[in-house]
Amino acid sequence: MALLNSVSPTRSVAVPALLLLSAASGALLLFCLLPSLSPSTSTSCSCNCPATSTTTTTVTTTTTSPSPKSIPTSTSQEDILWLKKLLAQNLLVDVPLSQAEWHELRKGINPRTRAQQLQDLLNFHGIAHYEGLEADNHTALPCPGELLVEEHHSNYGEPWAGGRDVFEFLASATNLSPSDMVMEIGCGTLRVGIHFIQYLDPNHFHCLERDKLSLMAALRYELPSHGLLYKRPLIIKGEDMDFTNFGEGVSYDLIYASAVFLHIPDKLVWVGLERLASRLKSGKGRIFVSHNIKFCRRLGGEECKRRLTNLGLEYVGVQTHDSLLFNHYETWFEFRRLEV
Repeated sequence: MALLNSVSPTRSVAVPALLLLSAASGALLLFCLLPSLSPSTSTSCSCNCPATSTTTTTVTTTTTSPSPKSIPTSTSQEDILWLKKLLAQNLLVDVPLSQAEWHELRKGINPRTRAQQLQDLLNFHGIAHYEGLEADNHTALPCPGELLVEEHHSNYGEPWAGGRDVFEFLASATNLSPSDMVMEIGCGTLRVGIHFIQYLDPNHFHCLERDKLSLMAALRYELPSHGLLYKRPLIIKGEDMDFTNFGEGVSYDLIYASAVFLHIPDKLVWVGLERLASRLKSGKGRIFVSHNIKFCRRLGGEECKRRLTNLGLEYVGVQTHDSLLFNHYETWFEFRRLEV
């Protein structure tokens, strides 16, 4: 009994010690295994873990912010040679010389003048169209028939295609980029402006126009039909060179007037130049005026220079450019901010 009494306490202590030792060993093993069982962000980790930093990829699309390289501003010699080769391949080098020859080419096509197209549109609407109350429920932006048959494309003294010529010249002469700001004085039906709007970033084309019919054609037909509503050009109806609706602090890389100053009194032209001079960016900024600068020459060379100097402007020179598609050239007069 004495022996049992002396041994019993020893056993009661030895058993818990063995359990504690086993538990400690297991905890130590688990601690060592944990790093390999869970991902670690530690830079000293010896395992091949994926990096925790993230890489952001920015995707640029030409519909929202086109780069200068993706949209050429002029037709290259390679472009011209390519088209001539394609015309030759399709036997289209020689064109008809008479109305009879043109009519022969039409064959089964029913030629219609714009007046006839308009009458057909008013009478028949279209081959398939809605009737009654449904007629107004399926067209988001109803456009007048006169605009749909593009009568406004004949409102100029030269072909509609000449607008592209003006764009190519001005964009090249100013080394224009999509992020530049452009103001057109008298954009009309967007014969020129539509090409600037296509090229520039959204909200970067401004125009002051006084003619209601031209504005209607520009806003109700040209912009929607070219899919350019997202470009948000600021086109304002205004009189007397009033640019207040274009906001304060807006400065332009290019301001141009195509065949507009010809029809404006000299005094009003000078008012416009005075109001725009402070909006023209120094350095790169340019003002281009087409055809002639009689508003300046009528004053004489020295007086014109003095007035320009008072406005902070100086005359740079005259340039001409040829048309791509028809026998025509246009003259442009260039001005810039006076370097102090």
